[in-house]
Amino acid sequence: MDRECVSLLPRVCEVLAASGSSLPDDTILEKLLDWFTALTEAGESLLEACPCLLEFISAVIHDTASAPGVLSFTLRLIGLLAAAEDDFIVLKESLVLDLVFSCQHWQELGLWEDPCIRIGWIQGLRTTLQHPNGLSFFIQADFIEPLLQLQTDTSLFVASAANQMLAHVLLFCQPVSSIGCNGTNKKEDEQNTSVSKAVVENPAEPMEINQDCTAVVDAISEYLKRALGVPKGSAQLHQCQQTLRLLALLLGQTKPPLHDKLLQTVTASLEEMVAADCSELTLPLMDVILAACSRVPDQRITRLLTFMLNVRKPADLVHAAAAFLRGGHHDRVHTAQSVRLLLLPLDIISGQNRLGTNTAGDMHRFAMTEQLKSKTSCISMISVCLTNTPQIAHMDPDCLPCAPDLIVSGILSLLRICSGDSSSSAAGCSEVFRNVVGSGKVQKCALEALTAVSNSPGANGKLTDVLTLLIQYLDDPDSDPTVLHKSYQALVKWMSVCTDVSFITDQLRHDLVQVVKKRACDMRWEVRDSTMEFLGHLGAMRVCRAPAEQACDASEALLGGCCCTTPLLREALQDPESYVRASAIKALAQTVMHSWQEGAAPTQEQTEIVTRLLEILSQDTEGFARRAVVKFFIAWFSSHTSHTPPSSPASPSCSLLMQSVRSVLSRGCADLDWEVKVHTLELAELLLDKAFLGHGSYAKGSDARPAQPHAYAVMPDRAYTLHTHGDTRVQDAESDLVDVLKSLVEQGVISALLSGLVDCDRPVALKACRLLITLRVTVCPASQGDPDVSDATATVARVSCELPRAGWAQEIRKILGVRTEANAERDLNALNATSFEDHSEEGASAVSHCERVSVCEALGSLGLDDRLEILSRSSDHVHNSPLSLLQDILTASTSHTHSNTQPGQEVIVDCY
Repeated sequence: MDRECVSLLPRVCEVLAASGSSLPDDTILEKLLDWFTALTEAGESLLEACPCLLEFISAVIHDTASAPGVLSFTLRLIGLLAAAEDDFIVLKESLVLDLVFSCQHWQELGLWEDPCIRIGWIQGLRTTLQHPNGLSFFIQADFIEPLLQLQTDTSLFVASAANQMLAHVLLFCQPVSSIGCNGTNKKEDEQNTSVSKAVVENPAEPMEINQDCTAVVDAISEYLKRALGVPKGSAQLHQCQQTLRLLALLLGQTKPPLHDKLLQTVTASLEEMVAADCSELTLPLMDVILAACSRVPDQRITRLLTFMLNVRKPADLVHAAAAFLRGGHHDRVHTAQSVRLLLLPLDIISGQNRLGTNTAGDMHRFAMTEQLKSKTSCISMISVCLTNTPQIAHMDPDCLPCAPDLIVSGILSLLRICSGDSSSSAAGCSEVFRNVVGSGKVQKCALEALTAVSNSPGANGKLTDVLTLLIQYLDDPDSDPTVLHKSYQALVKWMSVCTDVSFITDQLRHDLVQVVKKRACDMRWEVRDSTMEFLGHLGAMRVCRAPAEQACDASEALLGGCCCTTPLLREALQDPESYVRASAIKALAQTVMHSWQEGAAPTQEQTEIVTRLLEILSQDTEGFARRAVVKFFIAWFSSHTSHTPPSSPASPSCSLLMQSVRSVLSRGCADLDWEVKVHTLELAELLLDKAFLGHGSYAKGSDARPAQPHAYAVMPDRAYTLHTHGDTRVQDAESDLVDVLKSLVEQGVISALLSGLVDCDRPVALKACRLLITLRVTVCPASQGDPDVSDATATVARVSCELPRAGWAQEIRKILGVRTEANAERDLNALNATSFEDHSEEGASAVSHCERVSVCEALGSLGLDDRLEILSRSSDHVHNSPLSLLQDILTASTSHTHSNTQPGQEVIVDCY
């Protein structure tokens, strides 16, 4: 533990002990406990390192005025201390454990009614059970009875904690000989048991401990037997539900012989509850049955499962069948039975007997039809059915009562009924299908199911029907935005698995074009946005018009190509909603790139698109659209460089791209949105990768810079190695290196990197710093004594870049030390005279007397390695620390002692 923390901790304990309810931050105690936990896990003895903790505990537990939050924290802290055997002995001898874990003590003080105290008691006691001494203390104090009472506590958090605690106790008592048996693998055993390492690692002790545990196991078993039964009121129902949750937890983790003992104890009660057909207990009962099935098959449990899937209310049968499939069991008999139950509502509503004749199915059909006549039950049951339909459609055909393509047909029939197509339900029950007509919930569930079954066996034969139906949905004036969005998603997914679109007729293609044009002008921005996304997905997808033909864009096969999509996307660039503009820009990048790679001279339309995108980058008030513009150029540049050999001459379309690069870099680096600036640096990185392609000392992209998990995440320290050039290689490549560096300067890459280095947003500065280090490694040789290398260095050193008088360059100038007193006043005047827009590279370069600096000199003088180390640490290493936490607590306590503090002048403490 840090010395300074040790010195502050006694004062912090005094503050907490006397704090009452006036804590500066309600998360402060959790953060302190997290810190103590980390120290304990590192093997440090807290009582030995911080003797003041014992004084703090004694002061709090004997002070009747202590705040419940502080008392709860103290209970958990005591449990954490007692988890170590040596500290446990100290606390036991000082009688602290007997006092604080006495329920009667808290009841006499009138504090037991506070859930905060009860949950602190449970969690503290659980942490204590990490070694045999802790278990012996638990057994001797007979804590099992109050714990069983808390299992049905009115507080959900307390009841859940009690459940976990009871499972922990029972698993702690489980014989060591049972661990790893029953054919379970080692990984499962590690995950399913919370048995203390002490019990497993000390084979001499467990048998004695487990003999002492007999009373605990018997008490829990008797409680389960007593608590499980047919509920006769809401209170008993709550108790049954909680007890079933506990039983499911225990059966899922225990092993023989304890597992068998529990089953033998509760089987009769479970049979009685299953026969009672209580809907509120269906899912808890299924959880118990499935947890029991996860071990060795048991005839009693199999009989209960069969009963659950046969003799219950229709809605309960559907939920039970869904729970069985979710459990992932491979019982073919019950799997087939569950599948039939889940498909039956779909079969009844569509009016087509796809499930064939089956005695069990016929038995349920009438009861389920009656249940479906209730609108609430109907929508609920159909939703459960549709949610599980994708899993069913991909099952082994032997488990299915019908062919998978008939399941797709059933979903299509349901969607037609939802849209009001009465012809699809002529053979069905009119009282049932009226409940789903116009139901947005059913439509959304059905469209999600339709999307998921696109790659199921036999689905290809339904492509025409699917496309026809989805076009009808897209054209329906009553469809809400979410239904339209899911319709687009389904259409894209079905087209993505289609290798041949020759089945699409001209009429279908015409209908789709018309509906897309209609939705692109919809009054609702969500619909316009979904339409732009759809066009982008089609533009990025490749399909074949016929088996022998070459693949083409899906937008060309379905919509006639750019003649339809590009005008819609260009119009959307003027949309008043920024989300739509951003989606249109992304769709343009996915759609028009292929036509811009052919090497033909740029058309007026292409030039106008680029001009409009640059206007959005400099003028749009929303960051979404500006980010999309930079990504557009990244996609264009990446696509072009991936298809163009380095030695090939630049195509006209490439010239249009390169002419735009400097503007994109200058405007993007001057943006106020940090994501725009990061994307701009990604474009600069692509330019670096292309410029130094084949250069031996250049580490390209991901080879040198791993992807960031999150922009503001703490980044690991990295070591950068300078690569030394060979003599001949440097001489041969010297002129090329100079030309490349000059080109990067002219494109604005160097200015973009320098601007990003001093940016106030850490992700921007971090990425710029890494790219500059990579550039330094490439153009600045490490060997200074070699004359050939020195000559090359001198040549490259003559390449310079411009430092404008305003904006970011002033900070760079300070770092380099090139700013003099003589020009300081002139710099200030130039900055004041420059408008906000001129702070970009283009505007700043207009200021007269711009200085130039050697690129190599700048790379060597910016202290990049030190800056990288600082940027990689983030601010957490300073503020998010135990020392900062302790200091904040003391600062807050000082503010409360000043009586003359005016309202509104209190010290605001975040406690990191």
